Amino acid sequence: MKLILAIDLKDGLVVHGKSGNRKEYVPLTDGLSPSAEPVSYVTFMKPKYLYAADLDRISMEGDHTETILKLAGMVKGLYADRGTTIPEEYLPEPIHTIVGTETVDAPLEEFSGGFLSIDIKDGVVIPSGEDPAEFLKTADSAAFDGYIILNISSVGTGCGISEAYVKELRAATKKQLFYGGGVASAADLETLQRAGFDGAIISTAVHNRQIPLELIREGELC
Repeated sequence: MKLILAIDLKDGLVVHGKSGNRKEYVPLTDGLSPSAEPVSYVTFMKPKYLYAADLDRISMEGDHTETILKLAGMVKGLYADRGTTIPEEYLPEPIHTIVGTETVDAPLEEFSGGFLSIDIKDGVVIPSGEDPAEFLKTADSAAFDGYIILNISSVGTGCGISEAYVKELRAATKKQLFYGGGVASAADLETLQRAGFDGAIISTAVHNRQIPLELIREGELC
């Protein structure tokens, strides 16, 4: 299972927040890295895989595309959520473009490749309000390479993971499936691995030293 370090980009810096309250996100100055400047941050953390969310572009208040392109050259794999709304906004390979249910503005059938982020708040997919597992079954006919379960309500909270819940999600698709939001410990990583997930997206637990930085640098849970 891949271990993917998550960073949120806002106003040119790596920021930290929780529960999707993006206007309250602040520069990540109390983590392991001495700098919140994105290139310096990634240089220090040395992740094998990186998930980068451009919060400014998602909210249509800015654009970190140039920074994301730089970061892509520093890691083995980069998954980029830039608030992509239509297929024409995909970044070039080898970057894995993420299309989020929160921001998509075209039928899912029009997309090919990349990952669909199933954005969840208060237990339902946003903005449709559907059950995540049922939505995943419906979306599975689209031509995405895989899916990300992004529990926005749990981002930065360290609330942990329900094994029964993630097993239900895993059963809904045979494609690649990643999980992000509330991954709090090595035990949560083991839960996701047992459930058959292909990747875990983590940040806060690394800075809180609940998940060793070395695991992020190795990029795999064997």
